[in-house]
Amino acid sequence: MHTDCETVWEDCLRVIKDNVAEQSFNTWFKPISPLKCSDDVLTIQVPSQFFYEWLEEHYVHVLKKAITSVMGPNARLEYSVIVDRGNSKSSPLSVNLPNRNTSKNTNFNGHSPKEDYVSPFQLKSVDSLYQQSQLNPNNTFDSYIEGDCNRLARSAGFAVAQKPGVTSFNPLMLYGGVGLGKTHLVQAIGNEIKNNRMNSFVLYVSSEKFTNQFIDALKNNKIQEFQNYYMQVDILIIDDVQFLAGKERTQEIFFHIFNHLHQAGKQIVMTSDCPPRDLKGLQERLLSRFKWGLTADLQQPDYETRVAIIQRKMQSDGIYIPDNVVEYLAYSVDTNIRELEGVLISLIAHASLNRVDIDLELAKQTLKNIVHDIETEVGIDYIQKTVSEYFKVDVDSLKDKIRKKEIVIARQVAMYFSKEYTNHSLKSIGYHFGGRDHSTVIHAVQSVNDMMDTNATFKSQVEELRKKLKMRSV
Repeated sequence: MHTDCETVWEDCLRVIKDNVAEQSFNTWFKPISPLKCSDDVLTIQVPSQFFYEWLEEHYVHVLKKAITSVMGPNARLEYSVIVDRGNSKSSPLSVNLPNRNTSKNTNFNGHSPKEDYVSPFQLKSVDSLYQQSQLNPNNTFDSYIEGDCNRLARSAGFAVAQKPGVTSFNPLMLYGGVGLGKTHLVQAIGNEIKNNRMNSFVLYVSSEKFTNQFIDALKNNKIQEFQNYYMQVDILIIDDVQFLAGKERTQEIFFHIFNHLHQAGKQIVMTSDCPPRDLKGLQERLLSRFKWGLTADLQQPDYETRVAIIQRKMQSDGIYIPDNVVEYLAYSVDTNIRELEGVLISLIAHASLNRVDIDLELAKQTLKNIVHDIETEVGIDYIQKTVSEYFKVDVDSLKDKIRKKEIVIARQVAMYFSKEYTNHSLKSIGYHFGGRDHSTVIHAVQSVNDMMDTNATFKSQVEELRKKLKMRSV
């Protein structure tokens, strides 16, 4: 029976792995152990009460999908939660708990668990899919952090949500790299419209799902039904339109749907990984229509935005993280929002598994396998790299004889921090900056101190760099 239980759970894990990010899978599903499987009930053991609550709050739809696909539609999940008695000589207790969300009879998108998504051409009318807009209700404007990196996109999105199809932002095209919040923002638009305009039919669909639905329509000779269905939508949100590249038949029908909706005053919102001018493999007539409205980009979040994202996550999950850890995370993970949230989840999981408070040492241990070079010692090479990135100059230029003002300032700041954070002699520091002598280093340090006394902006820049370097040296 135990072997059968492990086999069932292994099958479930294969389904789960296809539906969550690798980091989330390793953090939240690998530590789970299958205990027993009887009739339609699978019992799994989780390390703590917090772990159980997190799974129920964030991954119940994935677990439900996995066990129903493996064990059948009547399958149920129960948890065995390890509870520490608070006595090191006693073994932890195991408490059985049912799945808290099974009675809700809904999954992540608000659908019946019996159906993931019905292809449009199988439906008789819009009414039969009215509640199935494929929107995550957690993606709202309130939960979307605004910063310099996304202010235009968010403002445009909010304007569209207030007056869909009326503003000149039709279509609204949002573009940016992976994990910068494009999907969150367009779904926030959809949720805002649904909440304020109950009679509007909002539909969110990825270009991949749109393509697959179209292929199904081709197979079943339902092209007209497919097209008619999409032409009834009031607000169409299509994600990652770059994946339509090279799919000529899909582009053809999307072109007709786009034209019909736009002419009827319906709102179209799209996302892509690059601006329309850089999209390859799409018909020119489609690209020209993508440019009719507003195109706005989302950039990598700045430090202040990253701090705000972490603080919002702490607030929503009821978790306390010390300020120095928040700063450390915000400085260490500067790529995208998705990675930042993933790192934060991993940190919370490690604290729960090890039953310890979150502190800077735990943050470093957690991040060292996620963020490259997080444990790098603060040396001259690292200081040069950090300062050159901050001032947007080449590292090599710090070692050259170039006398441009911006490079001279960056070079002097790098020398200043090299003296502050390393044990190198003045002569050694000068050697690392193109063989300069110790007097040049002394002059650089004095110049930085003088500029900090007279230039408030420059002083704030130096202090920001000092924070970043201090985090690495703690």
